[in-house]
Amino acid sequence: MLEHVTCLQAMLPFKKSGFCKPDAGNAMSMIASTPVALTPAPAAGIGTAAPPVSHFTLSNGMDVVLIEDHRAPVVTHMVWYRNGSADDPPMKSGIAHFLEHLMFKGTKNHEKGYYSNLIADLGGQENAFTSNDYTAYFQRVAREHLGTVMAYEADRMVNLVLDDETVNPERDVVLEERRMRTDNDPAAQLQEAVHAALFTQHPYGKPVIGWGHEIESLDRHDAMAYYQRFYTPENAILVVAGDVTRAEVEPLAETHYGAIPARAARPQRLRPQEPPSHAHRLVQLADAKVEQPSHQALYLVPSAMTAKNGEQDALELLSHLLGGGQTSLLYRRLVLEQQIAVAAGAYYMGGAVDDTRFFVYAVPAEGVTLEAVDAAIEAELAVVRRVGVDAADLARAKTRMIADAVYAQDNQATLARWYGAALATGEDIASITEWPQRIAAVTLERIKQAAQLLQRHRAVTGYLMTAEADANHE
Repeated sequence: MLEHVTCLQAMLPFKKSGFCKPDAGNAMSMIASTPVALTPAPAAGIGTAAPPVSHFTLSNGMDVVLIEDHRAPVVTHMVWYRNGSADDPPMKSGIAHFLEHLMFKGTKNHEKGYYSNLIADLGGQENAFTSNDYTAYFQRVAREHLGTVMAYEADRMVNLVLDDETVNPERDVVLEERRMRTDNDPAAQLQEAVHAALFTQHPYGKPVIGWGHEIESLDRHDAMAYYQRFYTPENAILVVAGDVTRAEVEPLAETHYGAIPARAARPQRLRPQEPPSHAHRLVQLADAKVEQPSHQALYLVPSAMTAKNGEQDALELLSHLLGGGQTSLLYRRLVLEQQIAVAAGAYYMGGAVDDTRFFVYAVPAEGVTLEAVDAAIEAELAVVRRVGVDAADLARAKTRMIADAVYAQDNQATLARWYGAALATGEDIASITEWPQRIAAVTLERIKQAAQLLQRHRAVTGYLMTAEADANHE
């Protein structure tokens, strides 16, 4: 249930938000996908109307977003909590993800497995995911069963029951998940090390799944304390997308969620921030299991919530210009022209509460060293920092990003994830609906300014090497 950088999400909404989680994924899976910026509202001239969106707040502080989509009698129901791995208490890394597992256990009203079996019997789907800044639970069912899934989530928002017989075996499941996905995967190990080097103070440097030695110490008291702090209506966002109207959704939400009393003020998300970085860092990992070396560089940059003067939109476009597919600058220069790489790209993780990551990655061609690829990437970035990009390339990138976002509206679950992720990290509805106009307004000068943020002293470079290459390197 942990989200990975593979963009397995349908979790991938295109807004490069917390959906892709490099903390638990690996560089190779990141190369396999090319996410683009998102918005559910098309720019003028695209010729497609945005879906009707309603936003209201229940008396207990719970936000509700309704996205109408009447093409099929289906609804996607999601509950987002404004907490993720970055909100884990000290020495309790992984508790947000661990609790996500435990939320599928029993409540005071229903035994373990009751609701999951019911949803399966109804022909529906359910799952959950944890990221740096949020945890979300979702179901997709026929429209007439919306009240059933609301009752499900409302019940486990307040009535979760945990005991040692339930918690301890599930902790072992999480530990095994970590062993399979991280401890046995050199690429995932490198991702953890690179993030830990980039974020020396901020909790984004911790893996979403948690450090193994800290997971081992988690118990039901930790889980219940975390549950009682964060799983409250005033800290939650309900997102419904599908074949329903506000006249249908609002009374259901009031009945099931509105009856839950607010517990206290919404938890404040105050995290340690990174000090200024003055030194480039290089992290290398070699392993006999590595068959294909890879290069990655992570730059510390502003997020949607910390950016100023349009930095976020310029960084979105810059990532597309540098690495958004086979027409991008890095792919064209490194793969097609210089032929020193077989893959190259970039990705901006803009949807975050605090300063975030800009990724640049490449896979060297046979016989080409990682140092040579690194030098070539830095040379291309230096050109962009110095002279910017071509005006025609920028125009094409804008058109492609907006068009891709419009096409992505065809997926109902993607629509729900767009809005849920935005609100969970502190954005608002306007930040989504106005996105096309902001992208269209990005100038060549702003792209050049955004490129100034991609400086070596703000970056950590990671080399994933074969055991043979490591021996030769020595």
